Amino acid sequence: MSILVVDIGSSSVRALLFDEQAKPIPGALCQIKHSFHTAGDGEATADPRHLQQLTEECITQVVQHPAASDIQAVGVSSFVGNILGVDASGSAVTPCFTYADGRGGELVKTLQDKIDVPTNYQATGCRLHPAYATVRLYWYQQQYPEAYRRVARWMDFAAYLYRQWFGQTVTSYSVASWSGLLNRAQLAWDDRWLNLLQLDPAALPTLADTMDTVQGLLPPYNERWQVLADVPFFLAIGDGAAANIGSGGVDSTSAALSIGSTSAIRRVSTDRLPPVPDGLWGYRVTAQHPLIGGATTEGGTLYEWARKTLQLEADVEAALAAQVPDGHGLTVLPFWSGERSPGWHSEASGTLHGLRLSTTPLDILHALLESIALRLAHIAGVLLPGEARIMAGGGAIAASTVWPQIIANALNRPLHMLSEGETSARGIAILLLSHLHQRQWTDYPPQIARVIQPQRSAVEIYQQARQRQQALYQQFYKG
Repeated sequence: MSILVVDIGSSSVRALLFDEQAKPIPGALCQIKHSFHTAGDGEATADPRHLQQLTEECITQVVQHPAASDIQAVGVSSFVGNILGVDASGSAVTPCFTYADGRGGELVKTLQDKIDVPTNYQATGCRLHPAYATVRLYWYQQQYPEAYRRVARWMDFAAYLYRQWFGQTVTSYSVASWSGLLNRAQLAWDDRWLNLLQLDPAALPTLADTMDTVQGLLPPYNERWQVLADVPFFLAIGDGAAANIGSGGVDSTSAALSIGSTSAIRRVSTDRLPPVPDGLWGYRVTAQHPLIGGATTEGGTLYEWARKTLQLEADVEAALAAQVPDGHGLTVLPFWSGERSPGWHSEASGTLHGLRLSTTPLDILHALLESIALRLAHIAGVLLPGEARIMAGGGAIAASTVWPQIIANALNRPLHMLSEGETSARGIAILLLSHLHQRQWTDYPPQIARVIQPQRSAVEIYQQARQRQQALYQQFYKG
């Protein structure tokens, strides 16, 4: 038997097959890269029809693999914090607004006067920030009132796909928890936001648990994907939640550090409704498995931005390895796309302080990588108990030989570097296989490539650098 996983990320769409041991089947992979449309006003959107086409093309290619003849279930991982509007027929009438879209940040102060902020924070697990559908919908309502009224239903991109494929508009508690609209205690759309946004619950997807399924593809998909015509599709799950399971961060004794396009540290809580620490967020893996963590908007995208903008060679790792920790004299606030955890200043922008004539492009890249590590250290200090293991993975951190050591030094914790290259997709496979075979998530442990220990001399340097970064932050955003 095999499991088909569709992994819709921020920079690529993939479809791949896994075997019964949650291992990728050789040759059963299709990947197509994409990028968000960005503009100077903070826009970061995707064309839902184009993204749908890419997703469907990946599925079409993978189901031609011989192992696809015995697919038992389909699972989907999706980038979350996105929302789009459709008309009565289910056709998209807005772009897909993503978590990285910064427009509407100026309305946060207005919303703070309309809602009890501390109560809302613990109720939804989310701050008031344009990364969430709460602020995004309020902004769209204020900016485009007529277009807002023309939307028959708002939904995340994965729910949009299921609407096209099955004629059902349903989303999981996991994906919904990333919207800011889900009440964590009731596992229902939050009444306060429905009233504020003038939304009927029917204008949002039906809610169900992650392990619920839909099946019975509509024409022409039942002909295009004949091997999937009657196969159950499990509801989509947030990519971060999936990455935790795929990384082995399945309980409070371990946490997952992921660095791909963005960066995050997350852990699964043993409490059904844990309090959300200030500056972090509370999402869901399943109805019974809360996920607590924090994320930065920057990750691998900032690495690539620096490498290209500063015209550095593609293979810059050897030069980075020769750099002295914090030896460049720079202090960086890495908010190229605004700030999320822990301060949530959507209007924040990148700051590079301490430039001199002696500063080199390599110095700047090094300082950027260190600055993200220092922000992650701040999140880890709030999130993690002292004994928690950190399981580290993601395309950006796996591609670097230098960045993992910088992060271990900044966090002053060992990093258990995963040899698994598809943590989100692997997490989906584990969720489905454990459900189908009545097994535990821990029955599918990840392979550890190596453990990176923090270097004592660098730890002390980064502790001072973190204090310097926080002092600069206070000047801009707390003073």
